[in-house]
Amino acid sequence: MNTSEKYVVKFGGSSLASAEQFKKVCDIIKSDERRRYIVPSAPGKRCNDDTKVTDMLYACYDAVALHNKDATVEFEPIKKRFDGIIADLGLASVLSLDNEYEQICENFKQKAGSDYAASRGEYLNGIILAKYLDFEFIDAAKVIKFKSAKSNVGRVFDAELTNAALATMLSKKPYAVIPGFYGASPSGKIKTFSRGGSDFTGSIVARSVNANLYENWTDVSGFLAADPRIVDNPEIIRVITYRELRELSYMGATVLHEDAIFPVREANIPINIRNTNAPFERGTLIVHNSLDFEETSDTPIITGIAGKKDFSVISIDKDGMNNEIGFLRRILTLFEELDVNFEHIPTGIDTLCIVLESSELDKHESLPEQIRQVAGINHIVVESGLAMLAVVGRGMREKRGTAARIFAALAHNGINARIIDQGSSELNVIIGIVEDDFNKAIRSIYDIFFNTKP
Repeated sequence: MNTSEKYVVKFGGSSLASAEQFKKVCDIIKSDERRRYIVPSAPGKRCNDDTKVTDMLYACYDAVALHNKDATVEFEPIKKRFDGIIADLGLASVLSLDNEYEQICENFKQKAGSDYAASRGEYLNGIILAKYLDFEFIDAAKVIKFKSAKSNVGRVFDAELTNAALATMLSKKPYAVIPGFYGASPSGKIKTFSRGGSDFTGSIVARSVNANLYENWTDVSGFLAADPRIVDNPEIIRVITYRELRELSYMGATVLHEDAIFPVREANIPINIRNTNAPFERGTLIVHNSLDFEETSDTPIITGIAGKKDFSVISIDKDGMNNEIGFLRRILTLFEELDVNFEHIPTGIDTLCIVLESSELDKHESLPEQIRQVAGINHIVVESGLAMLAVVGRGMREKRGTAARIFAALAHNGINARIIDQGSSELNVIIGIVEDDFNKAIRSIYDIFFNTKP
């Protein structure tokens, strides 16, 4: 084994929800000396009706800071949760978090902020895990940097300063635990990433140490080719490129925090999605591009299918539109002025469709009329209740008839494609359908590519 290699390993909340899960995590880490830098989340749910520690912390902070409840009393269930893990791990004689609990309660009373409150789950879990592994604990507030913000709600991650701080710190630490999800501003005020931000912490730690691999351990055995709530037992995607993952994540497929892709992608570091409860399964490997691995005859044409509901389309019809210079610019300028985001703009000779989330139209009910005025349009129609599907796969570029199979599957099941949009990269096909056909459409496309031989 090449112990000069470095793996950064992130464990999600379900992987660290109890002492039993801690033991599984420890076995995984100790089984490979390359697993040197560990990024833990806060304890998640132990069962379906349990509460995540982060949610408990938010509720506790609100009770103390907003409603003047007794901090010690409100914090007691959280204290019991962590003390229970410590006791069950056999660490009670060597580890006490009483001073930490006291400091947290005092800071709650001083209204340290909801970011501070939420971050304490990762902070306390990191201390316990470091002690259990006999690794060094590094407070993320010392190495994960946020820029000063002009407003109290601003949070701008400082990638350059963070990378330098982490590289300097970890060059002296062969094994360490760095809690996920949070960092600090120049003033020392705790700031958090969005929910799932421990994924991002793991990614930036991996980049800072130039890791050979970033392992992301969770409660699933990899990235699935379709939503298991819609398709029964969908196949696990064994290898996926960053671009494919980005397309599927954007359209609603969730396993990895979306922002976590960028730091490791820039450094060409692969990500391995693994299952803490099934550590011998190889999971999903995320790589920079298809040249980073060998394609085989078993490589599927379609990597995955994902989608989202609640879209609307503004259909515009104007004779001679294709010859009118500045036509599209006027419409896009209006969208920019109104701060309206759109998803797709499929076009024809005299037609134009603007696909956007229905919530954007709810905020700007006069948008169609404003488009009519700035672009001199006579005919404009708004249709809501649409869903957008993304069929993603690097193999589509090489395989003839892929689009035909997609639309044959839809037609065979009586599903009409209202919008069709394919990018120049031929990496994906975007299809707009009515929401009532959403589940049926995903099952139809999945079946023809994964269950039916061509």
